[in-house]
Amino acid sequence: MSRSNVVWGLVLLFAVLSLLGAIDRPQAWGQEKRQTSPTIKAASLGTPIGADSPIVDAHDRPLPISLPTALRLANGRAIDIALASERIRQAAAQLDRAKVLWLPTVFVGGDYFRHDGQNQATQGDVSGVSRSSLMAGAGPSAVFAFTDAFFAPLSARQVVRARTANLQAATNDTLLAVAEAYFTVQQAQGELAGLDDAAKRAEDLVRRTEKLAEGLVPAVEVSRARADLAERRQDAESAREKLRVASAELLRLLRLDPTAVVQPVEPPHLRVTLIPPDRAVDDLIPIGLTARPELAAQQALVQAALARLRQERIRPLVPSVLLRGASTPVTGTLAGGVFGGGRNDNLSNFSARSDFDVQILWEFQNLGFGNRALIKERRSEHQQSILELFRVQDRVAAEIAQAHAQSQSAAIRAGQAESGLKEAIDSVEKNFEGMGQTKRAGNVILLVIRPQEAVAAVQALGRAYSRYYGAVADYNRAQYRLYRALGEPGQMLADGDNAGSGCVPSASMR
Repeated sequence: MSRSNVVWGLVLLFAVLSLLGAIDRPQAWGQEKRQTSPTIKAASLGTPIGADSPIVDAHDRPLPISLPTALRLANGRAIDIALASERIRQAAAQLDRAKVLWLPTVFVGGDYFRHDGQNQATQGDVSGVSRSSLMAGAGPSAVFAFTDAFFAPLSARQVVRARTANLQAATNDTLLAVAEAYFTVQQAQGELAGLDDAAKRAEDLVRRTEKLAEGLVPAVEVSRARADLAERRQDAESAREKLRVASAELLRLLRLDPTAVVQPVEPPHLRVTLIPPDRAVDDLIPIGLTARPELAAQQALVQAALARLRQERIRPLVPSVLLRGASTPVTGTLAGGVFGGGRNDNLSNFSARSDFDVQILWEFQNLGFGNRALIKERRSEHQQSILELFRVQDRVAAEIAQAHAQSQSAAIRAGQAESGLKEAIDSVEKNFEGMGQTKRAGNVILLVIRPQEAVAAVQALGRAYSRYYGAVADYNRAQYRLYRALGEPGQMLADGDNAGSGCVPSASMR
């Protein structure tokens, strides 16, 4: 590796780390304010192949974008986040409605009544009557149930809390999906650049082998080198396809032009450490069980179910008040206003009138058996919400353990793959150097390194590139899964773009 590559790599690493600064994080789900500090670790390969610029075709339309920018776009454009926001508005409207259950409904308008034909008086006499009346006024209509007026706002308020927590959960899930898609694009970019480098080395190997075929090696070695070159080119083209597919998926999540090709600002070898891999999983699980918004949402739903259960338990014991107007007995709406009428179609004698009907009622649904069944139903709903809470807790603990294991494994593999890539590059260079050297065995001149050995070294280099960038991407994806599994707000990552560096601050744990 040339000294210039090492120098440029150190300059890049220093610039990245110098642009990162510690930031304050707001409180999340009732937790104390914590400080963050950057712990981004770059691979020590100088400036690896593919780190300086992605490889795109001339007809591609590159779209440079950094990870924090992608996260901010997702936070403002994602459909799942918009849906969760609308559900909050819906729950808030239901809460507003529950708060005014004690207020009556008021009807304002007029009533015209006409009767022709037989009519029976209160004494029992029947006579032919033709009369009409007109009333203009207003009247209340209300069934004021104390249990509904008291417990419905309590339940609706818990639903609002649940929807608010669900919004944070949707945001975290969306930003995780965007981060994973972004790292997949980075991985594809690195693999494409690495496989393109392997293809160029294979081309160089073909030229070297063709020169040696004039007397030192048989012609079949040239065919072998050319066959390997064709395979390297196919692998590079497959990597290009993978890059375009991964780019289209990321653009779908960001709701951007799908015909563009994403060009990540961060180099594909950059490792993002949000949670130290050596942190004990036993210390992480309690954090997730405290901070995950899904748990906060389910806990609020448990409280809402409990409020509904209490409501049905006391419903038969607390009376309701029925208020309605009686000035229009047929409809029972208007209670007071101006009333007038007369024989036939004569409308006169207008004057004020008011009639109210107020009742206090105890309600026993189906002789009380309906109330009893409803209490059982609400009790079952409450138990179901508790069981669902336990299931969410188990899922949270499992996700933390899984992401922690993936992070540790990927960290080990990334280190091993880095060493393997260094050795593979060194092997190719030494094989190429050895192909130009000869040794004598009796009267026969032999090559120190045969072309087939160099072909094998180039093949190993292609695999090393894929494994290295795959391991780095797996590590970054595992880090973000663990970050999300701990319930950390994804918006904090979107705010981590310091001076356009495109790097993401880490989350320092308690």
